[in-house]
Amino acid sequence: MEKEKGEGSERWRAAIANLSEMASNLDSLQKLLIKKAVFVDEDTFAKASLTSQQARTIKALEQRVETLERELDAAISASAHARIEKRQAEAAQKAAELRAQEVTKELENTTKVFELHMEELRAKQEEIYKRDNEIKLLEAIIQTLGGKESLSTRG
Repeated sequence: MEKEKGEGSERWRAAIANLSEMASNLDSLQKLLIKKAVFVDEDTFAKASLTSQQARTIKALEQRVETLERELDAAISASAHARIEKRQAEAAQKAAELRAQEVTKELENTTKVFELHMEELRAKQEEIYKRDNEIKLLEAIIQTLGGKESLSTRG
């Protein structure tokens, strides 16, 4: 694409140079006609008028070409800027996606740790429940033995 741009730009420059040279030649011819020719026949006058009109047309075309070149440069610059912004947006999106993955992984890990703690708490609770039952059994045994002891000490 750069090569095509370079070739196109070179063709525009060559065309502008040709137009400028023609305009210069026409200006010289017009000045020469004004200085040297006081009385000219109708045909010569018509040609000089045509030459003058062509010079004005060439000048207008040169200006239009310059305007188009500036617009093209601006469009190329805007396109490059848009590509840069697009790359930045893509990079930001990628970073956000990575962060979302990190947060998801952290949540999964936290959930696993929570589940392990819950299992540990359930196991401790079960152990406490068993010991509580053992304590109650021992208390019942003690009361039973103590009750027999108190019955045997009374009699």
